[in-house]
Amino acid sequence: MIRNYFGTDGVRGVYGGPVINEAFAARLGAAAVAWLRGPGERRRDEVNTATLGVDRRERSGVGPVLIGRDTRASGAALEAAVARGLRAAGAEPVSLGVVPTPAVARAVRASGARLGVVITASHNPAADNGIKFFGPNGVKLTDQDESIIESFLGGPVAGEDQPLAGSVGAAADYIAAAAALLPARSLAAWRVVLDTANGATCGTSPAVLRRLGAEVVGLGDTPDGTNINANVGSEHPAALAARVVATGATLGIAHDGDGDRCILCDELGGVLDGDEILTLLALHALRQRRLAKNTLVITVQSNLGVDAAITAAGGRVLRTNVGDRYVIERMFAEGATLGGESSGHIICSDVSPTGDGLVAALKVIEVMLMAGKPLSELRRALTKFPQLTAALKVREKKPIESLAQLSATIRALEAELGGQGRVLVRYSGTEAKLRLLVEGPTDAIVRAAIGRLESAARAELAVL
Repeated sequence: MIRNYFGTDGVRGVYGGPVINEAFAARLGAAAVAWLRGPGERRRDEVNTATLGVDRRERSGVGPVLIGRDTRASGAALEAAVARGLRAAGAEPVSLGVVPTPAVARAVRASGARLGVVITASHNPAADNGIKFFGPNGVKLTDQDESIIESFLGGPVAGEDQPLAGSVGAAADYIAAAAALLPARSLAAWRVVLDTANGATCGTSPAVLRRLGAEVVGLGDTPDGTNINANVGSEHPAALAARVVATGATLGIAHDGDGDRCILCDELGGVLDGDEILTLLALHALRQRRLAKNTLVITVQSNLGVDAAITAAGGRVLRTNVGDRYVIERMFAEGATLGGESSGHIICSDVSPTGDGLVAALKVIEVMLMAGKPLSELRRALTKFPQLTAALKVREKKPIESLAQLSATIRALEAELGGQGRVLVRYSGTEAKLRLLVEGPTDAIVRAAIGRLESAARAELAVL
């Protein structure tokens, strides 16, 4: 399915560039409503307009479309532009303000709205922004849905931006629902270092932890529109780890800019990625006989150690392409309720229809409380295969199969590693980067292999 604008997580780019700007945002909003209404409804509307003069907003049947955003300075302008496009196509845009992405998904599902929009570039720097959609029941759109939306992109959307109807209930509802996942005051003896990446979770995650009785030590909690993800958050856990050790905290939690990721830090300062979180949660659920279909869904990016640990405990591991929405699609198809990515997207679909960094953290805390063990001990459940990754920023995403030297290097390494490792080379779905991954039996073999891949890539690509 060819898509020119959508990547693995919506449309994303530098604000003010050829895609992420107010004019395109308005066009995208109108196109999303055209997709939502469907060809049959559009035909009926055309007849009604021609014969009855029915007002477009009355006839559309789309109703409210909920919009949330993160803390980027460009968010308000893009929100207004998306709303203009939605309104022009017959929808009723409603602003949820600055809220985490999972709060938008929850609000869509709880309210019965048919569409949700999030203005965010997730873990990207503040200069970037993006637009992603949630369909009915708060579920991310499929590749086919996004391709159809692109087919409805029309010309400029006329009209001026108008004040948006607002709703303050989404954040409060999200906080209440998250706090209800654990017993009241269950964290009364805990000190938690919380890094909210100067992003959308600054007002929600600390409120939940404090409601549960925890003492919260904040990091990345002073957003100014330009500092989202700037040396803080899930992409930069070093400061979190140092603060956990310095304060004697029980746990450290880091989100990304829009709050759908979670990276943890144990009491000794050791950082846990998504693979370790997923393994811990899956093994606990298997022991409790509560892992739906005994199945964990992960992506091709996850470490082979996850498969080994879950299989040894009697579970099943399924892999998908990189992207949390592909994980979610496979989970729904298989009847699984736990899945995610090594990057920290954790989906507990019995609680949230999308990745939710706060829910993931609370689920791990639940395991800690039930087991009566520190996170440093619980994390030993996963023994990772030696792995190295690299990301090369490229000028152009040339098809990998067209790169003869890189393709030959990949084939040679796969033959050498056999069943004792793997090679993964792919382009990022959200950035102009070539991502390389090698797993193997020893650190030395992995280091040599990643070096060979980098050399081959640099010989055939313009690496910036």
